[in-house]
Amino acid sequence: MIVYIAYPTSLNLQSANALQTYTSLRELRARRPDTLALIPRWGMEPSRFYDVGAVHLPRPAIGKLSRLYKSTLLYYMEHSVFAAMTAAMVAPRRQTVEAVYIRQPIIAAWWAGVFGPRLGLPVIYEAHDLESRNPSRAKERWARGLLDLIDRTAIGRVTAVASLTEDFRRLLAHIGWRDPADVAVIPDAYDEQIFAPQDRAACRAELGLPSAAPIVAYAGMTFAHRWLDGLLSAIRALRVTQPDLIGLILGGRPGERAALAAHAISEGLRVAETTATPADLYLLPPRPQTAVVRCLGAADALVIPDTVTDVTASPLKLFEYMALGIPVVLPSIPALHEILPPHLAYSFTRRDLAGLQAALSAALAERDPSLAAARQALAAEHTYGRRAERIIALVERVKNKR
Repeated sequence: MIVYIAYPTSLNLQSANALQTYTSLRELRARRPDTLALIPRWGMEPSRFYDVGAVHLPRPAIGKLSRLYKSTLLYYMEHSVFAAMTAAMVAPRRQTVEAVYIRQPIIAAWWAGVFGPRLGLPVIYEAHDLESRNPSRAKERWARGLLDLIDRTAIGRVTAVASLTEDFRRLLAHIGWRDPADVAVIPDAYDEQIFAPQDRAACRAELGLPSAAPIVAYAGMTFAHRWLDGLLSAIRALRVTQPDLIGLILGGRPGERAALAAHAISEGLRVAETTATPADLYLLPPRPQTAVVRCLGAADALVIPDTVTDVTASPLKLFEYMALGIPVVLPSIPALHEILPPHLAYSFTRRDLAGLQAALSAALAERDPSLAAARQALAAEHTYGRRAERIIALVERVKNKR
């Protein structure tokens, strides 16, 4: 049995973290039905994770106290309590457990340093970055040592690490924390049940968008740290030579969309929140993935203006964009080019506005259909089914070392 422990930020799949957890579990349980997935749940909160057979433990919602005292340390306490709860759940079953697979750094640190050794179980940590570099980390000055302890324990003492990128795997070897042989690269993925090539004309007709205008699109759960203001500036500049160019941005929180709308208006762009209104820029609220794919399918170019991380950058949208075959514009970050090589992408130096404009212009001019086919072929190696198989292979590897 595989024990899979996660702490999704949304039980109704309103975050990239939750989507990845849900779809990974769906495919993992399709291949290993005995997988025990442990997920927290607050009260009677609705949860999509029942669909994939997850067991919900009561969420020890200590982090909610941050409304009174704003500190990430309260969430560290919450995750610590949940780690103990999962250990109590797993202990009676330990004879049948092959490995414990964990996606959350605090929980991983407790399992690596305490519960795994006590129960005699191998622990795998899927590291998305160092906690000491997490934008949401504890900011108290005295907590710096705690962050280092969390990272060194979660990464240094687990049986094996699952890294999203080869670049992060190299970093761990460079700083001497892990032998590369103990780090498996398991990139993010896309849901092949949803993301597939679309009929552009049909997508535009469905959305009420102009049939011939060039369209640049972006989709994301949140806009934080994604340099979307740079994308707006690039769209405004490109409209000097392509006056019918349309920007389509989908997702984000209401406050983020409002701030972006204000910036767009200051750039002289007409903004609308529905495609029923003529505009230069459409800021559409979040919608189900089945609708997202139709919006993206209407575009001539898809954009990743920036990423939150660098050596661990593996955004879901990259894989989803590739699956559609549409030209992809992205910053020249090694972790991204591990997945989509430069000859199949339109790259620019990070946060370089002129470079972003040039890359967008080149992407909009793409006419070679073989490039779309090549992107789709690469994407096929990164379905959630393949991701689940990579996780199972890593579990088999650590199990055979026992």
